[in-house]
Amino acid sequence: MAMKNEREFLLKKTIGVLYGGWSSEREISICSGMTVIESLKRQGFVVKGIDVDRNFIKKLRGIDIAFIALHGKPGEDGTIQGILEFLGIPYTGSGVVGSAIGMDKIISKYIFESRGIPTPEYYYEKEIDVDKIIEKLGLPVVIKPRSEGSSVGVFIVETREDLVKKIKSVTRKYPDIFFEKYINGKIATCGILNEIPLPILEIAPKRRKFYDYKSKYTKGMTEYIIPANLPEDKYKLTQSLALLAHQAIGAYGFSRVDFVFDTDHNPYVLEVNTIPGLLSESNLPLEARAIGLNYDELIFEILKTALIRIREKY
Repeated sequence: MAMKNEREFLLKKTIGVLYGGWSSEREISICSGMTVIESLKRQGFVVKGIDVDRNFIKKLRGIDIAFIALHGKPGEDGTIQGILEFLGIPYTGSGVVGSAIGMDKIISKYIFESRGIPTPEYYYEKEIDVDKIIEKLGLPVVIKPRSEGSSVGVFIVETREDLVKKIKSVTRKYPDIFFEKYINGKIATCGILNEIPLPILEIAPKRRKFYDYKSKYTKGMTEYIIPANLPEDKYKLTQSLALLAHQAIGAYGFSRVDFVFDTDHNPYVLEVNTIPGLLSESNLPLEARAIGLNYDELIFEILKTALIRIREKY
């Protein structure tokens, strides 16, 4: 199905913006959803906001396309995508497989390693052995839940005693965790849009040790530098690795790839976010703005990622 005028075609459709959910990122997802709804309405689209709860399927009646603005489970891990596939509703962004892999940091690391994409060393075992963690990764070390976003449940610990305590407290809420080598360097993100890397955004938290939840969502707590202050060869390498990581996990349309750098500016991929934050000042919109794409234009580009699934229906 060829579409000569994509905008004209989409203006005739009812767009359901899915937001909320019940993950630890619910509040941010609501904000992303509301911002997307405002943008689509400004552009003249017919929009229905859908706050995703456990009975949300009946709310999907009457929509032609789902614009997914959910973060975390079940919106970013392939669950919602699978339901939409079953119901025959085209949706934005990555499919079931790419979403599920992107949400799973361990499977992502396995894939990065198999493709030669640098990622920080890690320890992941069902039976946690503190001495083996320290032997392999040293101290300080990073604790991460296997499948959470927005730095939820992420901690840097500096001593063996703190590591033992933190394992106990974190696993009460997030039983599936892993440990990652702490790399004390810059952090940055590189968005992907339509399979093209965007400018790299350097992230500099002002008063905290790393880019945690509070640094991400508290105004004034983080400085964003774009383009990132990196040597030209490392800058180009980072962009190429971002695209490789995006493609390796099977992401589609858009994503945001997070990096940490060592003291020699060598990049290491932390993860691929298949539905990054979509507030007007979130990382992906800032990166799009750096190439002259305003927020409404970015949202339209993301909306167009549903067209591949519309074409498959006809």
